[in-house]
Amino acid sequence: MKIIVKLVIVLFILTSLAACVSRGFGKKDYATVEATGYCKCQECCGWKRNLLMQPVYAYGSMEGERKKLGITASGSKAKPGRTIAADTSIFPFGTKLKVPGYGTGTVEDRGGAIKGARLDLFFRTHKQALEWGRQTVTVEIIRE
Repeated sequence: MKIIVKLVIVLFILTSLAACVSRGFGKKDYATVEATGYCKCQECCGWKRNLLMQPVYAYGSMEGERKKLGITASGSKAKPGRTIAADTSIFPFGTKLKVPGYGTGTVEDRGGAIKGARLDLFFRTHKQALEWGRQTVTVEIIRE
């Protein structure tokens, strides 16, 4: 009888572990990407001021239309050390990425030049974005 109980317990534990592995617990995914920096300035985000001194899109399909500065494509406010722009067909909005030298951020934005395995990391100032430059990094995709 004791052997049967022990076998049932062992089978239960093994089944539980197999379920965890199949759900991805403990599994880490990585991607190698080209990461650049950006801020909310005119040069980084493609806007200019119109005759009324309002920020408007400088080019593209929305040229001349009002632009909300510091607001991401997902509608959230861009924050340094958190906001990442990515190709949302690869990294959908809400994807959390651990970027070496930047920290853990969330995909909240996308850009016209951000296609494929590229990321744009949001910084407070243009100087900080330029200091980051263009780097090839291996990011960890965080699954919650």
